[in-house]
Amino acid sequence: MDREQAENIAISALAYIAGSEELLPRFLGISGISASEIRQAAQSPGFLAGVLQFILAHEPTLLDFCSAADLRPNMVSAAARSLPFGDEQWDYQP
Repeated sequence: MDREQAENIAISALAYIAGSEELLPRFLGISGISASEIRQAAQSPGFLAGVLQFILAHEPTLLDFCSAADLRPNMVSAAARSLPFGDEQWDYQP
């Protein structure tokens, strides 16, 4: 997967998280940023991979996101690996 496609998936995932009253506070707590810092943080290397790692870390969240974005779970893990600081451990295997 090329980096542009991976970034687009990560941006979709970030929008999905931001639109969730349940996920957004959890994401902010784990990432240590405030809602007002998201745009600035998104420019940091590794942030978008971190967004995808957050999605991948909880299978129900991953499956809900994939359903909403019309993606397969393995596309999300491929996107995470394609981004700076992505991690090989994020291979989705049901």
